Amino acid sequence: MHCNTEYPTPFEDANLKAIITIKNNLNINVGYSDHTLGIEASLAAVALGAKIIEKHFTLDRKLLGPDHKASIEPLELKNLVNGIRNIEKALGNGIKTPSKSEKKNILIARKSIVANCTIKKGVFFDHNNITIKRPGSGISPIFYDKVLGLKSDRDYIEDELIILKKFS
Repeated sequence: MHCNTEYPTPFEDANLKAIITIKNNLNINVGYSDHTLGIEASLAAVALGAKIIEKHFTLDRKLLGPDHKASIEPLELKNLVNGIRNIEKALGNGIKTPSKSEKKNILIARKSIVANCTIKKGVFFDHNNITIKRPGSGISPIFYDKVLGLKSDRDYIEDELIILKKFS
């Protein structure tokens, strides 16, 4: 458990990046014993890889005793747990692929190479006559440099998707 023993711990002394250092150097699951005010440091600790969170809890910060003032109350505990669960979901698996929720947007969100102006058959594609716009149903912009210098095999009007057999 990474921890600072000051109650409450100033945010600038929390040193949450130590969670990564401990995890990498010892190859173990790391937790965080949070003595800061609020729930932000605990949420950040989870985002940095903490698997366990220890946070002081009280029913009322006005109660007597040394821990109550630096503790969280019931609503904050609920928000902390909900926040942790949302962060766990949001962290995902680390593999970069389109998510289920965005697959329906692929054609809308992605872009294609299009005519930037009227292009006549036989004209070479260059930076002036092609550009990148939506929708994503044509040639992907990752092929932009490969399209440059190729010869148009037909006429195009402005904003028309560039279609080339080489990329079909």
